[in-house]
Amino acid sequence: MSLSISQSSISVTTGPAGRAIAQPMEATLIESFHEHITMERKAAAAYFAIAIWFAERELRGFSKFFREESNSEQEHSGMFADYLIARGQTVVLNDIPAPRQEWNSIEEIISTSFQMESEVTTSLQQLYSMAERSSDMRTTVFLDPTIDNQLASEDEFAHILGRVRFANNQPSAMLIIDGELSEGKTT
Repeated sequence: MSLSISQSSISVTTGPAGRAIAQPMEATLIESFHEHITMERKAAAAYFAIAIWFAERELRGFSKFFREESNSEQEHSGMFADYLIARGQTVVLNDIPAPRQEWNSIEEIISTSFQMESEVTTSLQQLYSMAERSSDMRTTVFLDPTIDNQLASEDEFAHILGRVRFANNQPSAMLIIDGELSEGKTT
């Protein structure tokens, strides 16, 4: 006994690039994913510029921390691109502007970085809400651990900001924080 299936009886939905998809995504959600990828890429560029700023001032711990953050943000953008591809979508990479490269103080840098992390958290939460409204459980499941990790990152920046503010621009205190960051101690 042989089993034969007629090819004409099986219809598989495909995405824009021709990849098979199990569940379509709403166009507004896809567009928001593209915007989020751009946000992650902007953060990667900003953190790389900050790492350079600290390296130029011999603050190697801060520089190392921000270089790692830059790499992490780049990985996040790749993770979101991979997700869209897995869902059969085309990834659109928008232009990103050159990052800011001049700063007045360490506190200003950490405050701005905390604000960036906060905006990324908000973007993720908006993506989650959009996915829920469109009953896209695949996306909510994908976003759950990402949001948890983002909240931890936001908390880490809040902690560093609190320490930098407490140090009150005292060079010896900043060098202690720099040394801790050099050793990977952020909490």
